[in-house]
Amino acid sequence: MRAVSALLVDSVFTTASAGRHVLEALKPYSTANGGPLTIRKVAYVEGRGNILVSYPGTDAVECTSFVGMHLDVVPANPDTWTFPAFELTREGDKLRGRGVTDCLGHVALVTRLLVALAKAKPVLRRTVHAVFIANEENSSTLGVGIDALVANGELDALKAGPVLWVDTADSTPCIGTGGIAAWSLTASGKLFHSGIPQNAINAIELGSCAVTELQRRFNAKFPAHPQEKVYGYACASSMKPTQVSFPGGSVNQIPGQCTFSGDVRVTPFYKLEDVVAAIDADVADINANLETALTPPGPHSRFVLPGEGLRGKLAMTWGEGTSRGLACDLSSPGYTAMRDAFTEVAGKCAPIAITGTLPCIADLQAAGFDVQCLGFGLLKTYHANDEYGLLSDFARGFRVLSTIIANLERLVEASGEGPSKRARH
Repeated sequence: MRAVSALLVDSVFTTASAGRHVLEALKPYSTANGGPLTIRKVAYVEGRGNILVSYPGTDAVECTSFVGMHLDVVPANPDTWTFPAFELTREGDKLRGRGVTDCLGHVALVTRLLVALAKAKPVLRRTVHAVFIANEENSSTLGVGIDALVANGELDALKAGPVLWVDTADSTPCIGTGGIAAWSLTASGKLFHSGIPQNAINAIELGSCAVTELQRRFNAKFPAHPQEKVYGYACASSMKPTQVSFPGGSVNQIPGQCTFSGDVRVTPFYKLEDVVAAIDADVADINANLETALTPPGPHSRFVLPGEGLRGKLAMTWGEGTSRGLACDLSSPGYTAMRDAFTEVAGKCAPIAITGTLPCIADLQAAGFDVQCLGFGLLKTYHANDEYGLLSDFARGFRVLSTIIANLERLVEASGEGPSKRARH
C-alpha cells in the first residue's frame, strides 16, 4: 500500500506537471545515475512529451509493456465541484481531484511499479516497458501521443509481448470497446408563420422524424451481434442524437433550418466504415423519397410543398476523430496472465466490455500489438464532477501489475525456453 500511495498522495498532479513528477520520481533509478531504468522523453509538440521507460530483461526481444497512461486530463469547472478540482486531496480511502481516475492515478501507479522494480532489481527474462503518453483526451490533436510514437517506429519492440493498456476502470480487465463516429444532420425547410403551418416545412419536425427513421434503420441493419454476448457487452451498437441547434427566431416562427448532432457507437464486430456508408445511403434515400420515407407528425405538417416546387432537404456530415472498437484476443498469453493475476490478487476476474471508446487501441491491434486493457479507477467518476479514485484500488492494481509480470515469466519457464527468477511483488 505504501509503495503505490506515496506518489499519489505526496504529489499534486496537474496536466502541466505530471510528466515532470514522473521524471523526478524515476531519475534516481536511471542508467544515467547508475540505476537499471532506461528513460527517454519523446516530444512531437512543444510541452507535450511522451515518456518511454524500460527495465531490462535477459532476453533481447521478449517484453511486457504497460502503455496508455496519459498525462492530460479533461477540463473541469471548479465552481461545480464540492472539493478542489485541480489539486489532490485525500478523504479516507478516497483520492480526489481531476485526473485521479482518468488517468493520473494510473500514471502514478505505473511510476511506482517502475521504482519498485528498480529497487528490487529482479532478474527477468522479459524487458518491462512503460509508455506514458502525452495526449489521449483531445482526440482531434493527432501526431502528439501514441499515434505518433507508432508511426515513427518508437514502439516496434513492444510487438514482442503483450501490451497492457492501463486506462480503464473498476479493477477488472476491459476486453472490448466500441468504435465512435460523430455526426451532424442538418434539416432545411421553409421558414414561415407558425399560425399557417401548412405553408411551411418545419425543419425541426423534418430533422426529428429523419433521426427517428435513421435510428430505426440502423437498429435493423446493425442489431446485437452474437459475439457481444461472448465478450459481455452491456449494450449493443447504437445511434443517438445528443445535441439540437437552430439559427434562432421567435416562438411564433416555424424554423427553416435545424441541426441534430450525435454519435454512433459500434461494437468491433461491425466495420465502422460500413456503418457510416449505410447511414449516408439512408440519408440519400430519405431525401429522394420524402413523400413516403417519413411520416409527418401532424395533419398540417409538410416535408414537401408541391405547389411551390419546394422539398425539405437533409445533409449529413461526419466529425473528425473517428475511432474503431477493440475486441481483445482472449487466447493470447497476455490475456491469460492478466486474467490469472486478477484471480490471484482479487479472488475473481470478471471482465467487462463497453461501447465507450479508447482512441488508438484498435489501431495498435491492427498494427500487430497484442493489446489488453485494464484499469483501477472508478467508471462512475470518469469525466465527472468531483472525480475520485480509491487508494485501495490502486494498491490492488500494484499487486495485479506485479503479478502479471510474474505470470508472464512463469509462461516463459513453462515453455522450456530458459530459467528466470520470479518477479518480486
